[in-house]
Amino acid sequence: MLADVRTFLETMLLAAATLLPIVNPMAGASVFLAKTADLTEDDRQRTAFRVARYGFALLLASALIGAYVLDFFGLSIPAVQVAGGAVVCAMGWNLLNAPEQSPQAAKDAVRVATPTDLARRAFYPLSMPLTVGPGSISVAITLGANQPAGVRAVVATSLAHVVGITIVVLAVYLCYRYADVILRKLGDVGTVIVTRLTAFILLCIGVQILWNGVSALVTMLHPGAAG
Repeated sequence: MLADVRTFLETMLLAAATLLPIVNPMAGASVFLAKTADLTEDDRQRTAFRVARYGFALLLASALIGAYVLDFFGLSIPAVQVAGGAVVCAMGWNLLNAPEQSPQAAKDAVRVATPTDLARRAFYPLSMPLTVGPGSISVAITLGANQPAGVRAVVATSLAHVVGITIVVLAVYLCYRYADVILRKLGDVGTVIVTRLTAFILLCIGVQILWNGVSALVTMLHPGAAG
Protein backbone atom coordinates (compact mmCIF):
# COMPACT_ATOMS: atom_id res chain seq x y z
CA MET A 1 0.00 0.00 0.00
CA LEU A 2 2.75 2.43 0.93
CA ALA A 3 4.57 1.54 -2.26
CA ASP A 4 1.45 2.41 -4.30
CA VAL A 5 1.07 5.74 -2.50
CA ARG A 6 4.72 6.53 -3.10
CA THR A 7 4.36 5.62 -6.78
CA PHE A 8 1.28 7.83 -7.02
CA LEU A 9 2.97 10.86 -5.45
CA GLU A 10 6.21 10.49 -7.41
CA THR A 11 4.39 10.07 -10.72
CA MET A 12 2.01 12.96 -10.02
CA LEU A 13 4.85 15.35 -9.15
CA LEU A 14 6.88 14.17 -12.14
CA ALA A 15 3.97 14.75 -14.53
CA ALA A 16 3.18 18.22 -13.15
CA ALA A 17 6.82 19.32 -12.88
CA THR A 18 7.65 18.08 -16.38
CA LEU A 19 4.61 19.41 -18.23
CA LEU A 20 4.13 22.77 -16.49
CA PRO A 21 7.34 24.44 -17.78
CA ILE A 22 6.66 23.21 -21.32
CA VAL A 23 3.01 24.29 -21.35
CA ASN A 24 4.10 27.57 -19.69
CA PRO A 25 0.66 29.17 -19.18
CA MET A 26 2.13 32.50 -18.10
CA ALA A 27 3.84 32.94 -21.45
CA GLY A 28 0.75 31.79 -23.31
CA ALA A 29 -1.51 34.27 -21.50
CA SER A 30 -0.47 37.22 -23.66
CA VAL A 31 -0.98 35.24 -26.87
CA PHE A 32 -4.35 34.02 -25.60
CA LEU A 33 -5.40 37.60 -24.91
CA ALA A 34 -4.24 38.72 -28.37
CA LYS A 35 -6.13 35.89 -30.05
CA THR A 36 -9.33 36.67 -28.11
CA ALA A 37 -9.20 40.46 -28.32
CA ASP A 38 -12.43 40.52 -30.36
CA LEU A 39 -14.41 38.57 -27.76
CA THR A 40 -16.49 39.86 -24.89
CA GLU A 41 -15.30 39.32 -21.33
CA ASP A 42 -17.81 36.51 -20.78
CA ASP A 43 -16.84 34.78 -24.02
CA ARG A 44 -13.16 35.07 -23.13
CA GLN A 45 -13.81 33.43 -19.76
CA ARG A 46 -15.74 30.61 -21.41
CA THR A 47 -12.97 30.19 -23.96
CA ALA A 48 -10.36 29.95 -21.19
CA PHE A 49 -12.39 27.16 -19.59
CA ARG A 50 -12.75 25.37 -22.92
CA VAL A 51 -9.00 25.62 -23.54
CA ALA A 52 -8.30 24.10 -20.13
CA ARG A 53 -10.81 21.33 -20.78
CA TYR A 54 -9.45 20.55 -24.26
CA GLY A 55 -5.90 20.73 -22.95
CA PHE A 56 -6.74 18.23 -20.23
CA ALA A 57 -8.24 15.83 -22.77
CA LEU A 58 -5.25 16.15 -25.13
CA LEU A 59 -2.63 15.64 -22.44
CA LEU A 60 -4.48 12.78 -20.78
CA ALA A 61 -5.08 11.00 -24.08
CA SER A 62 -1.41 11.47 -25.00
CA ALA A 63 -0.29 10.00 -21.67
CA LEU A 64 -2.69 7.05 -21.64
CA ILE A 65 -3.02 6.00 -25.29
CA GLY A 66 -0.71 8.29 -27.26
CA ALA A 67 2.01 5.69 -27.76
CA TYR A 68 -0.53 3.12 -28.99
CA VAL A 69 -2.12 5.61 -31.43
CA LEU A 70 1.25 6.52 -32.95
CA ASP A 71 2.16 2.85 -33.22
CA PHE A 72 -1.20 2.05 -34.89
CA PHE A 73 -0.65 4.68 -37.58
CA GLY A 74 3.04 3.90 -37.91
CA LEU A 75 4.06 7.37 -36.75
CA SER A 76 7.02 8.37 -34.64
CA ILE A 77 7.43 11.13 -32.08
CA PRO A 78 10.03 12.89 -34.32
CA ALA A 79 7.41 13.06 -37.10
CA VAL A 80 4.96 14.67 -34.65
CA GLN A 81 7.68 17.12 -33.63
CA VAL A 82 8.42 18.13 -37.23
CA ALA A 83 4.76 18.69 -38.12
CA GLY A 84 3.92 20.39 -34.82
CA GLY A 85 7.07 22.51 -34.87
CA ALA A 86 6.15 23.82 -38.30
CA VAL A 87 2.68 24.82 -37.06
CA VAL A 88 4.14 26.56 -33.98
CA CYS A 89 6.64 28.40 -36.21
CA ALA A 90 3.81 29.65 -38.42
CA MET A 91 1.81 30.85 -35.43
CA GLY A 92 4.79 32.61 -33.88
CA TRP A 93 5.65 34.30 -37.18
CA ASN A 94 2.08 35.51 -37.71
CA LEU A 95 1.88 36.92 -34.18
CA LEU A 96 5.28 38.56 -34.51
CA ASN A 97 4.22 40.37 -37.69
CA ALA A 98 0.63 41.11 -36.72
CA PRO A 99 -0.24 44.82 -36.88
CA GLU A 100 -0.59 46.59 -33.56
CA GLN A 101 -4.13 47.37 -32.46
CA SER A 102 -5.00 50.34 -30.32
CA PRO A 103 -7.11 49.79 -27.20
CA GLN A 104 -10.01 51.69 -28.76
CA ALA A 105 -9.82 49.61 -31.93
CA ALA A 106 -9.81 46.47 -29.85
CA LYS A 107 -12.97 47.60 -28.07
CA ASP A 108 -14.64 48.45 -31.38
CA ALA A 109 -13.79 44.98 -32.72
CA VAL A 110 -15.45 43.17 -29.81
CA ARG A 111 -18.32 40.98 -30.93
CA VAL A 112 -20.50 38.23 -29.55
CA ALA A 113 -19.28 34.95 -31.02
CA THR A 114 -21.43 31.90 -31.64
CA PRO A 115 -20.90 28.79 -29.49
CA THR A 116 -19.59 26.95 -32.56
CA ASP A 117 -17.06 29.69 -33.26
CA LEU A 118 -15.92 29.70 -29.63
CA ALA A 119 -15.52 25.91 -29.56
CA ARG A 120 -13.60 25.88 -32.84
CA ARG A 121 -11.27 28.69 -31.83
CA ALA A 122 -10.75 27.25 -28.34
CA PHE A 123 -9.49 24.01 -29.83
CA TYR A 124 -7.40 25.45 -32.68
CA PRO A 125 -5.19 27.35 -32.30
CA LEU A 126 -5.63 28.13 -28.59
CA SER A 127 -5.60 24.58 -27.20
CA MET A 128 -3.48 23.02 -29.91
CA PRO A 129 -0.77 24.00 -30.62
CA LEU A 130 -0.58 27.14 -28.43
CA THR A 131 -1.25 25.48 -25.07
CA VAL A 132 -0.70 21.79 -25.78
CA GLY A 133 1.87 21.68 -28.53
CA PRO A 134 4.12 18.96 -29.93
CA GLY A 135 6.58 19.41 -27.07
CA SER A 136 4.06 18.77 -24.30
CA ILE A 137 2.38 15.99 -26.32
CA SER A 138 5.73 14.27 -26.77
CA VAL A 139 6.46 14.55 -23.06
CA ALA A 140 2.99 13.22 -22.15
CA ILE A 141 3.44 10.27 -24.49
CA THR A 142 6.84 9.57 -22.95
CA LEU A 143 5.39 9.73 -19.43
CA GLY A 144 2.78 7.13 -20.27
CA ALA A 145 4.90 4.93 -22.51
CA ASN A 146 6.46 2.82 -19.77
CA GLN A 147 3.69 1.42 -17.62
CA PRO A 148 4.75 -0.45 -14.46
CA ALA A 149 3.94 -4.10 -13.92
CA GLY A 150 0.90 -5.00 -11.83
CA VAL A 151 -2.71 -3.82 -11.93
CA ARG A 152 -2.47 -1.72 -8.75
CA ALA A 153 0.67 0.03 -9.96
CA VAL A 154 -0.93 0.77 -13.34
CA VAL A 155 -4.04 2.20 -11.63
CA ALA A 156 -1.91 4.32 -9.28
CA THR A 157 0.19 5.61 -12.18
CA SER A 158 -2.85 6.43 -14.30
CA LEU A 159 -4.54 8.29 -11.43
CA ALA A 160 -1.29 10.17 -10.80
CA HIS A 161 -1.20 11.28 -14.43
CA VAL A 162 -4.80 12.49 -14.13
CA VAL A 163 -4.02 14.55 -11.00
CA GLY A 164 -0.73 15.90 -12.39
CA ILE A 165 -2.36 16.97 -15.64
CA THR A 166 -5.24 18.53 -13.67
CA ILE A 167 -2.73 20.72 -11.82
CA VAL A 168 -1.25 21.85 -15.14
CA VAL A 169 -4.57 22.72 -16.78
CA LEU A 170 -5.76 24.48 -13.63
CA ALA A 171 -2.74 26.77 -13.94
CA VAL A 172 -3.62 27.27 -17.62
CA TYR A 173 -7.19 28.23 -16.77
CA LEU A 174 -6.18 30.73 -14.07
CA CYS A 175 -3.54 32.39 -16.25
CA TYR A 176 -5.86 32.64 -19.28
CA ARG A 177 -8.91 33.57 -17.23
CA TYR A 178 -7.07 36.51 -15.65
CA ALA A 179 -4.80 37.30 -18.61
CA ASP A 180 -6.31 40.76 -19.02
CA VAL A 181 -5.77 41.53 -15.31
CA ILE A 182 -2.16 40.35 -15.47
CA LEU A 183 -1.33 42.30 -18.61
CA ARG A 184 -3.29 45.41 -17.56
CA LYS A 185 -0.75 45.99 -14.84
CA LEU A 186 1.93 46.18 -17.53
CA GLY A 187 0.16 48.99 -19.40
CA ASP A 188 -0.29 49.31 -23.18
CA VAL A 189 3.43 49.55 -23.95
CA GLY A 190 4.33 46.70 -21.61
CA THR A 191 1.60 44.51 -23.11
CA VAL A 192 2.91 45.10 -26.63
CA ILE A 193 6.44 44.29 -25.52
CA VAL A 194 5.39 41.10 -23.74
CA THR A 195 3.20 40.00 -26.66
CA ARG A 196 5.96 40.54 -29.25
CA LEU A 197 8.57 38.91 -27.03
CA THR A 198 6.29 35.94 -26.42
CA ALA A 199 5.65 35.64 -30.16
CA PHE A 200 9.40 35.61 -30.82
CA ILE A 201 9.95 32.99 -28.11
CA LEU A 202 7.09 30.95 -29.60
CA LEU A 203 8.81 31.13 -32.99
CA CYS A 204 12.09 30.00 -31.44
CA ILE A 205 10.33 27.13 -29.64
CA GLY A 206 8.79 26.04 -32.94
CA VAL A 207 12.19 26.09 -34.64
CA GLN A 208 13.74 24.08 -31.78
CA ILE A 209 10.94 21.48 -31.85
CA LEU A 210 11.23 21.25 -35.63
CA TRP A 211 15.00 20.86 -35.42
CA ASN A 212 14.71 18.19 -32.71
CA GLY A 213 12.35 16.22 -34.91
CA VAL A 214 14.52 16.56 -38.02
CA SER A 215 17.65 15.58 -36.08
CA ALA A 216 15.91 12.52 -34.63
CA LEU A 217 14.66 11.46 -38.06
CA VAL A 218 18.13 11.87 -39.57
CA THR A 219 19.59 9.80 -36.74
CA MET A 220 16.98 7.09 -37.32
CA LEU A 221 17.80 6.98 -41.03
CA HIS A 222 21.56 7.23 -40.54
CA PRO A 223 22.52 5.94 -37.06
CA GLY A 224 26.16 6.81 -37.67
CA ALA A 225 25.24 10.50 -37.91
CA ALA A 226 24.58 10.60 -34.16
CA GLY A 227 28.31 10.52 -33.52
